[in-house]
Amino acid sequence: MQHLGFYEMFNPAKKMQHLGFYELFLRLLREDLPSSSCAFSITLWLLSGNLYEGFDEEYECPVLDEDRVIDELEDRMSEGGIIVDYHGCDFFPERWFQIVFVLRTDNSLLYDRLESRGYKQKKLQDNVQCEIFQTIYEEAVESYRQDIVHQLSSNTPEDLEQNLEQIFQWIQQWMKDNN
Repeated sequence: MQHLGFYEMFNPAKKMQHLGFYELFLRLLREDLPSSSCAFSITLWLLSGNLYEGFDEEYECPVLDEDRVIDELEDRMSEGGIIVDYHGCDFFPERWFQIVFVLRTDNSLLYDRLESRGYKQKKLQDNVQCEIFQTIYEEAVESYRQDIVHQLSSNTPEDLEQNLEQIFQWIQQWMKDNN
């Protein structure tokens, strides 16, 4: 069975009470997915399932136990129809994904979003620098076939709608081709 991949640029769970742009994106995506599909956030799953191996004081976030995440996801991924949301991708097996979407954000908007979430200066600067140097996109291209990696602009609510539409179209076509 083939799979979908979806990655975001940064961690939306810093302030879970604040509905961030990417949390909204994932929530809307979940609402309209076919019933045979599943979408979940690795970050939120990580926190609820204790899938971390420590806490990074400098960045104020849990350190993901990548091996344990892979072990926990293996059976789910083999069933297919899974959309994975995370801010990195180099440790996920290539066999899991048929397509990868990397959401990109204008640096000034990204800075403001992260600042509103209370990110410390170093974490803020590192995230913006990652966006400037296309770190997640490059990681995705190095980890997966280049033809399955797609960048989506994610600056405005209109971008959100357009991205959802593009992903839904891909899902519908994939289901038509594979069912």
